[in-house]
Amino acid sequence: MNFDEVLDRRGTHSMKWDMMEARYGVPNDTGIPMWVADMDFRPPACVQAALEALADPGVHGYFGDDKAYLEAIRWWMAERHNWDVAPEAIFSTHGLVNGTALCVDTWTAPGDAVILFTPVYHAFARVIRANGREVREVPLAVDEDGRQSMDLEAAAAAIEGNERMVILCSPHNPGGRVWSTEELRALADFAEAHDLILVSDEIHHDLVYPGAQHVPMTRAAPDIADRLVMLTAASKTFNIAGAHLGNVIIPDEALRAAFAQRLAGLGISANAFGLHMVTAAYSPEGAEWVDALIPYLDVNRKLFDEGIAAIPGLRSVPLEATYLAWVDFAATGMPAREFTRRVEKDARIAVNHGPSFGPGGETFLRFNFATPRVVVAEAVARLQDAFSDLQ
Repeated sequence: MNFDEVLDRRGTHSMKWDMMEARYGVPNDTGIPMWVADMDFRPPACVQAALEALADPGVHGYFGDDKAYLEAIRWWMAERHNWDVAPEAIFSTHGLVNGTALCVDTWTAPGDAVILFTPVYHAFARVIRANGREVREVPLAVDEDGRQSMDLEAAAAAIEGNERMVILCSPHNPGGRVWSTEELRALADFAEAHDLILVSDEIHHDLVYPGAQHVPMTRAAPDIADRLVMLTAASKTFNIAGAHLGNVIIPDEALRAAFAQRLAGLGISANAFGLHMVTAAYSPEGAEWVDALIPYLDVNRKLFDEGIAAIPGLRSVPLEATYLAWVDFAATGMPAREFTRRVEKDARIAVNHGPSFGPGGETFLRFNFATPRVVVAEAVARLQDAFSDLQ
């Protein structure tokens, strides 16, 4: 594995590399894409080998017998997260945005509200509104160091009576918080007190830095299985988002039956390529790859944060997980349009805009540093040049 290898992804129909000019006005030929949350690294060799073995016969019919796929998921969750998953609890969807939308569709009705702790992954609000539901936004509390926490008192005060669901991002995106067992337990109690389905999106659960420990919600609060839905995927961990495959894991039989009926009604099934990729990734070889990835990302994180800290007025929130830096520009005193212009036009870096993540993101931009270190260093140099008048 060579994370320093610079791959030319231009012209490959990569959203991240081929759409930054259309989306942000950052030139495709000279820009650095730090927006879409995929990595510029090859996945483990075992994943490539699985794809080649699947393609070699030249016949691509319907997939059958998913026992190896389900067992790979069960092995990974037990080995990496101390979580015993029953095979009958696992449902496959076309990625976790699709999985989230299906949860909203299954357990809420038009006009119901879904609680989000913002700023949070922007696709949540998008699919909630597209389903004709209300988004109940509860801003995260932020301490003087920028560390985020869930304000459950504010959430309780925001209750209007039509809330049916709360969606948690664990670890949190953006902001990189790894929630403690106590925080997860408190949210579980909140969901129970207000009769809410709790959907825990744990897509970043493998991307946790030394010093932090991810705890699956089902382990933190095993007694709320009758209202808990777990979302996981190999896509972020192994850089295989193009497989469009995620898992909705449901401990409770009644909730499973409702979800299974909705999947059947919509005719949803997984694609063979994704199933083979995930089966290969969730393996000892895949684990070895992840164990090499995390230290590499950790050095990238520190390099990026040190570069940001050298620019007066900029602050990168300390990350405990993910490869997505959450940078606050508030202390520059600049309006969002000015600091965003400097990043996109002067530094030629495509980034996610903070307001798209909801209340609390107004003065932020999100940067993806899961790219070869030389690219991170170049991005830092460009940012320091774009804000050189502050130094």
